[in-house]
Amino acid sequence: MPIDPYILLLLGTVGLAALLPARGTGADVASGASTAAIAFLFFLYGARLSTREALAGLKHWRLHATVLACTFVVFPLLGLAARGLEPVFLTHSLYIGLLFLTLVPSTIQSSIAFTSMARGNVPAAICAGSFSSLVGIVVTPLLAATLLGSTGGGFSLDSLLEIVLQLLVPFLAGQVLRRWIGAFVTRHKKVLGLVDRGSILLVVYTAFSEGMVEGVWRQVSPARLGGLLVVEAVLLALMLALTWYGGKALGFDREDRITIQFAGSKKSLAAGLPMASVLFGAQASLAVLPLMLFHQMQLMVCAVIAKRRSQDPVAESEVGSGVTAEDPSRITAGTATHSG
Repeated sequence: MPIDPYILLLLGTVGLAALLPARGTGADVASGASTAAIAFLFFLYGARLSTREALAGLKHWRLHATVLACTFVVFPLLGLAARGLEPVFLTHSLYIGLLFLTLVPSTIQSSIAFTSMARGNVPAAICAGSFSSLVGIVVTPLLAATLLGSTGGGFSLDSLLEIVLQLLVPFLAGQVLRRWIGAFVTRHKKVLGLVDRGSILLVVYTAFSEGMVEGVWRQVSPARLGGLLVVEAVLLALMLALTWYGGKALGFDREDRITIQFAGSKKSLAAGLPMASVLFGAQASLAVLPLMLFHQMQLMVCAVIAKRRSQDPVAESEVGSGVTAEDPSRITAGTATHSG
């Protein structure tokens, strides 16, 4: 099963930070560039995300409420329940990273791609991903302030203020300016997608450099890493089962259940990495490790599920979205250009 090429780039960046971490003046330059990159990232997110299209999907409010509940209620509850695994399976730092992972919003692009492949409700997946991103800008920092602070994660009001200034303000600026720059962003989405990814790589390099200089990686042993992978596999399996069978219990049809499963079980690497950099500082390298591993795991597992769902004997008339695995053309250009 292929590994997401971007994950390989991220791992290469981690390796570079391990061998040649930024120090002294170089660290100051990298930190400043990383701060600017994060602000620019969220400005682009705001300019790219169509609030009007997201709000137009309110007619399917039960589905969107279900996805949001999975993302911002069920996931965090499972994260809190995992505290009992500390310190046998997880160190405190890894647990904080795992809990943070449960707080970030869902993906956009990969949720849409897998929903399309599995012949689910693609328009609903587009709206669900957009809603999650919009809500996550506000809800994720608030959840972090509440839950990470109560678990000794080092969260403070200063961190919340940094979130507002570095993430929320640029995002809102992008939303305000979207009417003038939205067409430009859409026309140049491939180039800006490379800027997205390059900015995230810079954030990762800076965070892991700080971690190397501070010596935080001495806290992770192969056994702890193995324990983390097992915990994340169980977490993903639980969310995939809850979203699929929960959707059935709530009376959703097949297409909507597919959307709920793929949008409600994922976490966004692109949104989580910048947030972690702001929240955790030198500890960000450990905080984002669970998210990076979960991201690759969710892509691999959901690719298998989507392929199996695409082979289900479903009549063409039953596919309410009108988008099959062979016809993903209705995926709008307004979605994020990264895999999330």
